[in-house]
Amino acid sequence: MAVHRVRISKDQASLVEALTMGKESRGTFETYADVVMFAAAYGGKYQKLIPLDNGISQDPAPISLEIFISRGYDWPIKLLAIALSGNTHIISPYDWEAQTQRVAILEQAANGGLQLLEEELRGAVDYSDRLLLLLNKERFGTSEEITEFDLTRFL
Repeated sequence: MAVHRVRISKDQASLVEALTMGKESRGTFETYADVVMFAAAYGGKYQKLIPLDNGISQDPAPISLEIFISRGYDWPIKLLAIALSGNTHIISPYDWEAQTQRVAILEQAANGGLQLLEEELRGAVDYSDRLLLLLNKERFGTSEEITEFDLTRFL
């Protein structure tokens, strides 16, 4: 049996490369696996699962599942799969089909998260600052909107 590989949509390849530290970019994340995991968590939070219908990117190439495991993402992938599928048997280490389903959920959540991130990061010069603002907004939430300015509180 071959090792599973996590694929990236051809549409999102340039964003993944821009978010990764490299020669041409000063991205936020060290590896493509880090970007994919962040995007999958973000897409999973908003239940945005998008299948890879528009083709698979060749650069960056599909990432071996072993890379994710070596970076400590094994359990986050399993928890994401449980949360999005509702199936607790999906974390079985002995079931090859369960691992295939986990990888498919990871790919779809990452694709959805990358689309959300693309909308959030549109027009940004430095992605690191925009990502920090995004994380702060997620952590602290937004304050209630005031529809009118109330002058009575100054009396």
